[in-house]
Amino acid sequence: MGPQTSNTHPQVSDSEAGALRPAAVIVLAAGAGTRMKSRTPKILHTLGGRSMVGHAMAAARGVVPEAMAVVVRHERDLVASHIASLDPGAVIVDQDDVPGTGRAVQVALDALDRAAGAPLEGTIVVTYGDVPLLTADTLAQLVESHSTKDNAVTVLTAVLEDATGYGRILRAADGTVTGIVEHKDATDAQRSINEINSGIYAFDAAILRSALTSVTAGNSQGEMYLTDVLGIASDRGGRVAAVVSDDPWQVEGANDRVQLAALGAELNRRTLTRWMRSGVSIIDPATTWIDTSVQLAEDVTILPGTQLHGACEIARDAVVGPDTTLTDVVVGEGATVLRTHGSGAAISARATVGPFTYLRPGTVLGEDGKIGAFYETKNVIIGRGSKLSHLGYAGDTEIGEDTNIGCGNITANYDGVNKHRTTIGSNVRTGSNTVFVAPVTIGDGAYTGAGAIVRNEVPPGALAVNVAPQRTVEGWVQAKRPAAQPQTRPKRPLLKNLPPVNPPAASPALTKATVHE
Repeated sequence: MGPQTSNTHPQVSDSEAGALRPAAVIVLAAGAGTRMKSRTPKILHTLGGRSMVGHAMAAARGVVPEAMAVVVRHERDLVASHIASLDPGAVIVDQDDVPGTGRAVQVALDALDRAAGAPLEGTIVVTYGDVPLLTADTLAQLVESHSTKDNAVTVLTAVLEDATGYGRILRAADGTVTGIVEHKDATDAQRSINEINSGIYAFDAAILRSALTSVTAGNSQGEMYLTDVLGIASDRGGRVAAVVSDDPWQVEGANDRVQLAALGAELNRRTLTRWMRSGVSIIDPATTWIDTSVQLAEDVTILPGTQLHGACEIARDAVVGPDTTLTDVVVGEGATVLRTHGSGAAISARATVGPFTYLRPGTVLGEDGKIGAFYETKNVIIGRGSKLSHLGYAGDTEIGEDTNIGCGNITANYDGVNKHRTTIGSNVRTGSNTVFVAPVTIGDGAYTGAGAIVRNEVPPGALAVNVAPQRTVEGWVQAKRPAAQPQTRPKRPLLKNLPPVNPPAASPALTKATVHE
């Protein structure tokens, strides 16, 4: 997914495209993120179903670099483990005690050189782990401009109405970039500049490596600024240029939860827009949230209040919602899922689920099947055309085809120590409030009576009943519980006996009919 951007890049040959491939992408993810006020590292906060650093790494991999490094420090082990789970091929680099983005890139470049066995040559892209809306297309445009124009440094910039907090782009009279000044170090005149530094760059590897040796911490923050490389490269005769993004959201970072929420809402808006333009009906985008990993077919209908997370896949003509939350659920063609909470389940074609249904992991509902109101299922395989219509629980169970499970049925699958399975055949009919005490097997075509407690195997075609005959004790209530006798209360007047309500006087403007010809 991504924003709607124009692709006006010049056409390049296959050989040129190979030459445009960056030698490496460095993702900076070492910050503490204290403004997030969270025990979770900032870059591990999620939006659209993926961590911020996960979004950044996906964009980086989208330009097919020869290598990728991620610089970490804060909560090092937790962050490194997450990065390795997303991309085992990424080089994880520890930033040392020297602060600043310049030092972070320096240690990353050293690590990449060691891993390659020789100094890298070509283009080095630097991006951040907290810029989740950046796309691979934008990075590719940056790399293409940098390579085809033989720049020493190319910076991705944006023009903002309010540039507070961002580094400002300094340009010469001819428009070339002469440097970047951080907001904290900028003069009033420099702070009036609205073109900002995104912190995302393409560098010539040799120029970057050389310039970093000249970067010092001689600024108000005592940090090695990566931005100083631009001035050094320019002073040494290198060309420093900029690519201006027409989509400021792509360079927005998330430093606190307010910014995270805003980015999450914008990402969701873009995701929904993409799906609607692909043939999906989303009735109320304002109340619909869909992760970037979800897959939807044409003619799917998403009703208000729906959330789709993880690896959900919704097939053609399915209807999901309203008020439904699904995580890692596959929904078949023409199925209906109404007011349901489900995870790790599969719903086959033309099946119906809901309302008020809880699908737990391992639930598989066959074609034309039904799981109805107030039902909970877990680790259940339900055959084609079978129905569990209302008020029950089925766990660790396999049900054949065209079976009808009556109201209030449960499978008692847990004996206090172990879980056991229940097997119910095809064409079975069970009476209301049947309890299946697992492990137990019900043969094809069998029936159970209302209120049956089934502890033993029921052969095919048999009827299982075990409820004692009804016993009626006349006069028991009056003899044993006289306080429970109905009390006589005054009768309320019937509606037809109420006094008439006088209608309000008609407005003079309405006393005459108006005829329109």
